[in-house]
Amino acid sequence: MKTLKVALLGAGNVGSQVARILLEDSDVLAARTGARLELVGIAVRNVDAPREYAAPQALYTTDASALVRGADIVIELMGGLEPARTLILEAIEHGATVVTGNKALLAVDGPALYEKADAAGVQLSYEAAVAGAIPILRPITDSLAGDKITRVMGIVNGTTNFILDAMDSTGAEFSDALAEATRLGYAEADPTADIEGHDAAAKGAILASLAFHTRYALEDVHCEGITGVTATDIAAAKDAGYVIKLLAIAEKLDGGVSVRVHPTLLPREHPLGAVRGAFNAVFVEAESAGELMFYGRGAGGSPTASAVMGDVVSAARRLVLGGPGRTDSTIEVLPVLPIDAVSTQYYIHLDAADQPGVLSKISALFAENGVSIESMRQTVHREHTENEGPGSAELRIVTHRAGEAALAATVEAIKGLDVINSVTSVLRVEGV
Repeated sequence: MKTLKVALLGAGNVGSQVARILLEDSDVLAARTGARLELVGIAVRNVDAPREYAAPQALYTTDASALVRGADIVIELMGGLEPARTLILEAIEHGATVVTGNKALLAVDGPALYEKADAAGVQLSYEAAVAGAIPILRPITDSLAGDKITRVMGIVNGTTNFILDAMDSTGAEFSDALAEATRLGYAEADPTADIEGHDAAAKGAILASLAFHTRYALEDVHCEGITGVTATDIAAAKDAGYVIKLLAIAEKLDGGVSVRVHPTLLPREHPLGAVRGAFNAVFVEAESAGELMFYGRGAGGSPTASAVMGDVVSAARRLVLGGPGRTDSTIEVLPVLPIDAVSTQYYIHLDAADQPGVLSKISALFAENGVSIESMRQTVHREHTENEGPGSAELRIVTHRAGEAALAATVEAIKGLDVINSVTSVLRVEGV
């Protein structure tokens, strides 16, 4: 039986589990691939550091470059941009198949890496870069290859979903839900990449690239995080039958593709609305297949290692049977569209004076800017008194589908009204 040499770069939570599978399940993997997968080395910064799974000490090395040059398959799980980028390019140059879970690198330099792999005739696989254990990339590239995808909409960051779900179920403020996520290990010590939407944006760029056969990078993604979402927003959404989720959305529009990440109101009955805790889910809409849902654990050592090993087995089979490497298909060149090109529904939360004529003034501004109101709810918080003057009221408005530019102009005009105390929040609505 043919032997394929496998080099592993990184031995963190995911890397340790990959090493365990390669060593403990070697006979099963050989039967599935038709080749022995020999783990020839594990590149780490410190060979003596304690690890979740301890492979034989002789396998650990600090010379990643030498390890890469002698491998048939290179598994990159180091994370970050460097030295991961240099080592992947070195592996491609030496004809090795590369499997990576490095979403940050692919979002920034993916197009260049794909081109290098194409030119070298090697395979670059990255199922683990999006949504952990959920098999989503291969269904998009293989199962739906004969269809036309129109939209991909997903919860692809477990940390933010845990925080928003905790706020929804307990009424907690954002800071308290974040503290709980940190205590339980769902949030990093520095959660910026998660709560500001950068992690989801990186995954959104990858999903858009595969769904629409055009190479997109992180800079093409409109990104908004969840730090501005308040317990009041959550409660108001809940009262209206919605739930707030951080969504990565890639959709085909007239003239190009929109790729965006932002907090979004979803009907509670929508499949994505039911995704709880730190789970991930991706909702795909295609012309012939219709609506498809992929759900599962989006992070963690063992779940992500499962996705990595799926790529490794697929790559090993190709190396045994022969044939060119396959990365992604770039048969189209669809320009990325600015957020202003997007048309969706919106939820606007206002604090206004409770006096005659307020609703007519607000409605007039919506009409002037071509934005139609679907529903409006008013809650009076303080009645008019002689001593304190006009009372205050909370207005919750949901629009019909409208353009981003028209909505922005409407909100700016509303802010200028003397009867408006504040525009508390503006959120997009999807899935209606």
